[in-house]
Formats: sequence, C-alpha cells, structure tokens
Amino acid sequence: MIRGFIDFDILEQPSNLTACAPGEPLTFRGLHLEHDHSARAAVNERTLLVLLGEPRIRDAVLAARVADLGWKEVLPALCSQPEALLGKLGGRFALLWIDFGQRSLGLASDRFNTFNFCYAREGGRLSFSDRADGVPALRREINRQAVFDYFYFHTIPAPGTIFQGIRRLEPGSFLIGNAQGSQLHAWWIPHFEESAKADFEQSAHSFKDLIRNAVERELDGSPVGAFLSGGTDSSTVVGMLGRSGNPVTAYSIGFEAEGYDEMEYAKIAAKHFGVRHTPYYITSDDLVANIPRVAASYDQPFGNSSVLPAYLCAKLAHDDGLVKMFAGDGGDELFGGNTRYAKQRIFGYYDRVPGLLKGALLEPVLTGTPLGKLPLMRKAASYVEQASTPLPDRNALYNLILRLGIDNVFEKDFLGTIDTGAPLDLQRRVWQGIDAHSLINRMLGFDWRFTLADNDLPKVVGSTQLAGMNVIFPLLDDELLDFSLKLPPEYKLKGLKLRWFFKEALKDFLPSEIIVKKKQGFGLPFGHWLLKHAGLQKLAHESLDLLVDQRILRKPFVDALFSKHLPAFPGYYGEMVWISMMLGQWIAGQTTPEASSLIGRDR
Repeated sequence: MIRGFIDFDILEQPSNLTACAPGEPLTFRGLHLEHDHSARAAVNERTLLVLLGEPRIRDAVLAARVADLGWKEVLPALCSQPEALLGKLGGRFALLWIDFGQRSLGLASDRFNTFNFCYAREGGRLSFSDRADGVPALRREINRQAVFDYFYFHTIPAPGTIFQGIRRLEPGSFLIGNAQGSQLHAWWIPHFEESAKADFEQSAHSFKDLIRNAVERELDGSPVGAFLSGGTDSSTVVGMLGRSGNPVTAYSIGFEAEGYDEMEYAKIAAKHFGVRHTPYYITSDDLVANIPRVAASYDQPFGNSSVLPAYLCAKLAHDDGLVKMFAGDGGDELFGGNTRYAKQRIFGYYDRVPGLLKGALLEPVLTGTPLGKLPLMRKAASYVEQASTPLPDRNALYNLILRLGIDNVFEKDFLGTIDTGAPLDLQRRVWQGIDAHSLINRMLGFDWRFTLADNDLPKVVGSTQLAGMNVIFPLLDDELLDFSLKLPPEYKLKGLKLRWFFKEALKDFLPSEIIVKKKQGFGLPFGHWLLKHAGLQKLAHESLDLLVDQRILRKPFVDALFSKHLPAFPGYYGEMVWISMMLGQWIAGQTTPEASSLIGRDR
C-alpha cells in the first residue's frame, strides 16, 4: 500500500532528502509519504520518484540498463523526466513523483488501471493512496451518486469512488497537482490501425510467439498456478505454461448446477496439456463463509459475482504454497470473443436500410401503432427499437436496474439527490474518445474500459491479493496488445463468428472441444442456491434490509424480489440480490462511522 498527502501551501524542499525505505514514512514540512515493500523509491537533487509494481520495460536501452545495474541504480537518473518514463513502461505499474522545484505532485496509472491511484483535493492539500479507503482525506463520506452508479455498473467506474470528493485516476492517465490546482492528462490512448488485409499464416505465427513469450518471461522455474475455466483464454495460457516445462497447477471451480458448470472442459484442457489439475466444487456454504470477507476486502463496493470463485481458486493455490497465479483475462476484449459483439453487428445491419423506409414505414408502424404489439410483430418491433438506438445508448436498454424501473427499485428521496443520467454520460464520453472506425474495434475499446479496467481486472487483482497471491495477465501483454491493434477488424469478428483469428490461429494447439464450446466462465448459480439455502437467505435478507433501513432500496421492491421475482426467474433476479447483498456487506464490513452509517440524508 502507498498513501500520503502534500500541503502545497507549506511544502518545503528538504536540504538532505533521501528516499524513504519501505515501511518507514517520509515526513517533513508539507509532506507525508509511506509505502510498502512493493514500491521502489529514488531521489535526485529536486525530485522524489516512487515506482509501484513490476513493470515490463518497453524501451530497449532502459531495459538493458536495468538488467545490468538493477532498478536501485537506474531509478535516480529517471527522476528528472517521470512523464517520459511512462511511455517506456508496460504491464502492471503505477508512478508517483514529487518535484520540489516546481512544488508539484504527479500520479500515474498503467494502461488498464491494475495499479492505480485515488486522490482528494482539499484546499492546498492533495491526499492520495492506491486504495479509495486509504486516502487520508480530512473528511470521508459516502457518495450517493456512486451508490447509484454501483447499481448501474455493478462496480464504481473511474473517475468516481464510493467516497465523496475522492477520485480515481482513469486508465492510462496521470495527474499533476500544485498550489493552483490539479490537471488530468492521458499518457496512453490506444489507436486501432484497422488494416484491411493481413497475411494470416505470418500473423498466426507471430500471435503464438507473442503469447508464448508473454507467459515464459514470467517464469523462473518455480512452481506456479493458473486459473482454468475451460474456455479458450484460460486454456491457451495453461497450454503455454504446460509446454514451457515449468511446474504448473491449474485450478478450476465447478458448480453442481445445470448450465453453469464447465469442469468437463477444464479437465479436457488439463489432460491435453499434461498439467496438474486441482478441481474444486463450490457450495452454498462456501458463499456464506466467504462473502463478508471478500466484500469487505475491496476499497469500495464490488458486485462481480465471479469474484468468489476467483478468490477460492487463488486460495487453493496459496494453500498449496504458490505465490504466482496466471489468468486468461483479456482475450475476449482484444480479439472479439464476447457474444454481444455479434449481436450488435446484427443491429448494425439496420443502418443499411434506406432512411425513407425507416422513417416513413418501419419505425412509425412497428413502434408507434398497435401493430407492433401483435405476437408475430413483437420481435420485429424490438429489433427496430434497439437498432434505431445508437451505441452506447443501446446498452441502457439491457441495464438491470433500468429494466426493473428505478422508481420501483429506489426510494424517492434517494433518487432526488442523484443524476440518473450520469452513468450513460460517462459511457458516451468514453465511446466518443475511442480512436477507431469499425464497430467491432469501437466495442472492444469500450470494453477495455468498462469490462476490463473497471470490472474483470479488479475482480482478479482483488481476489488474488486477498488470497496472498500475485497475478499475471499474459493475454494483456503490451506487445500482444499492440499486435491486436493492427489486426483487421474482420479477423476479430468475421461475419458473426466471434474471435475468428484467435481460434483459427490456435486450432492446432487447443483441443477441438474447447474451440467449439460456448462461452460460460466462472458465473455463480447464486439465485438458484439462494432459494434452497437457509444461511444464504439469512445473509441476503440482512444485507438488503440494511439498504432498506438506509432508505436506498424500497421495501416493497425488496419484499417482491424475494417472494415473487426470485422464485420465478432465479438467474435474472438473483443478480439483483447479489449486487445489493455485496453493497450491504461492504457497508457492514466498514469500521469507520462515516461508512457504517451510510447516507440517510441529502448532503
């Protein structure tokens, strides 16, 4: 952990500044800084520089120097140009620097925010930490808007946090703060080149080499673990590990529920690549035992339901004495593997319909007359409604709380203090900032932010940290990322075929059963289990009752959710119970008075 604050009004440059050692705070007039063993610090005559994580060095000259001399000797010479250093680093890292000559503070996050900074500005003081709940702000209050954003996204995306006045850096960005104020800058904006053609054989060969290199550079002969769901991504990573000769154990979570379990495919992959396999079937008792701890471990509410399986996988590896875990996240978002990409392409076909036909016939008849409500016409009307709504606004048509009805879900007083359009405004801003032309690449760029940086990666990073493990994401290796930016769009979504290039390039590597399987992942059968397990019901009821007491959720909605909706559609309504429960458990797990007594009044 790293945390501290600068008071620019009284900040002074010490005459004999030396970098603080891990665990020893650096404190003098106008500055307090503390960091742990995972950070490296260096200083020159006017600048203090702190590097977090284990970055991959992308600059050949710098890489050679660090390999020869080590970071301890090289880092002091880099203090004078911290912003230039950002472009030379890759992987998981964050950077902090204090320029005493300019009386300024810099904070920077990596491309996907796997290491990040949160900060708060209070007059002439700027406080910061790598956790939202670690920022030493003078006041810390729960933000009502962030609570609504959590229900909308099932997490709280950057730049917001759960706390009023505390912000999180966005992926690939940096902040410069001084006495006059703070400015945010993007140091990395992905550019999709969108080549029309590519040599498939050469591309496939390079692709496999890049994955192999990304895996093997993280190996030193020590035993490692790997997540193995049985999908193409995790199976590819496990396969490369197995072929490397390094000792590896693959860990898989199964569910005794139809439509959720894919242990069969995980076993196929483990056998195919000859790796040790440790399967574990999660139970309702596992959820009751671990939900409170997992929820409280995050720096803000986190509602991705696969966080529990991820944590239990990582805990198995830790209990086996391992310290490093490989994950397959990123393949879908780099190479076009999510089913919604094909679905949105189908809606994109509507753009080819002549405007006169759409405006004078299809839309008025199907969406504006009783004809569109007839059984045979409902699908056509639904298609026209969705297709005529542009992205990213179209995503709101599928949003859980919007479909349930926010006036039905939330208390009127709560809704009166928040902007219900803010989540979509953020999505529109991100969508407009994507440097791509094709629909598939724009959707990928969008998911790099909301699916990867704000959701899936925090899930894996947070769950492995809680289990005492370090996680590696080889499919998000910078060279592989650069490679994906240059692939033709049709290689990612060929017609309606998802991740066409990925599967074609690896069809002689992966088992055929995994190439053709449907995507599942580590999703929980939570709603189905909730109907049958008394302990889980008690935990869920207590959690949602807390949100009713705080006048966030309406009691009639919660009562109907448990008594009517959940029994009828446990998969769908179970998700609403889950995200509500995880918020309630996060609040219950907080120790500060500000967090435990939420937001009963308008601030």
